[in-house]
Amino acid sequence: MDSIDKLKEKDEQALMEVMHQYGDYLLRTAYLLVKDYQTAEEAVQDTFITAFEKIHQLENPEKLKSWLTAIALNQCRSRMRKWQWKNIFLHFDAVERINGDETAQSPEEAIVDMALDHNISEAIQQLDYKYREVITLYYFNEMKISEIAAQTKTNENTVKSRLKRARLLLKDLLTKGEDLNENTTGSI
Repeated sequence: MDSIDKLKEKDEQALMEVMHQYGDYLLRTAYLLVKDYQTAEEAVQDTFITAFEKIHQLENPEKLKSWLTAIALNQCRSRMRKWQWKNIFLHFDAVERINGDETAQSPEEAIVDMALDHNISEAIQQLDYKYREVITLYYFNEMKISEIAAQTKTNENTVKSRLKRARLLLKDLLTKGEDLNENTTGSI
């Protein structure tokens, strides 16, 4: 019984013999086509798997080498198509990240922003209620001055003056906080 008949009976030892006989040849061929050793190895492995599964399609046992070569070529073509599409999309993804992520923060910037947000929250909590209210409604709830006036049942000019006063108070509180941080950091 020859190796082709054994392959048709799903004899794994026969597959090992075929792999040993044609493996290096197919690997060289695949490498020349895909120009990447790992991809070539994968293509050859898949070639042998496909050949083992579809050995019954081989009509002339004398043409085993050309049949395996044809399978390997198809495997390489398939990988090159996938590789090209993958690289095209990776390229677009990279361009999109570069163009679209202009506001992306480094980890250091994110930590500074978190600390600043924490400092701002603490400073807002130190304001009198009437100032906290207008700051919260204006900046965090994104309400218009007229909406805030209606909500708080006050004059629009009163809302404007409270916003202005609240900003000044926040600026003072935040700059004092920076001064305290600089003094404590400098003494360490």
